[in-house]
Amino acid sequence: MKSDRVSRRSFLSGQVQPSSLHISSAVVSVLPKHLENVVRLLSALPGVEVHHRNASKIVIVLEGPDSGALGARLAEISGWDGVLSANMVYEQIDDSAGHGEER
Repeated sequence: MKSDRVSRRSFLSGQVQPSSLHISSAVVSVLPKHLENVVRLLSALPGVEVHHRNASKIVIVLEGPDSGALGARLAEISGWDGVLSANMVYEQIDDSAGHGEER
């Protein structure tokens, strides 16, 4: 079964050209004793990459088709055991309509 999900890597390498791709960074605050489990769960999510962590904070990058999908993912994460908050820091919308064409 073919997935319609577009990854940031395939987009940036030119393998696909979706109409838009939303890429966001977020900080997930956790209780220190839950850090390893939350990192493991985040790493298993499609469209989520763990980029940095310390004793109680995890920096992630999310990608999805729209802001609503990213917000829903953060809401899901914020409900996990040991997670204190999951907050979007930055969002980039990459509109590829006409990507590679001269204007």
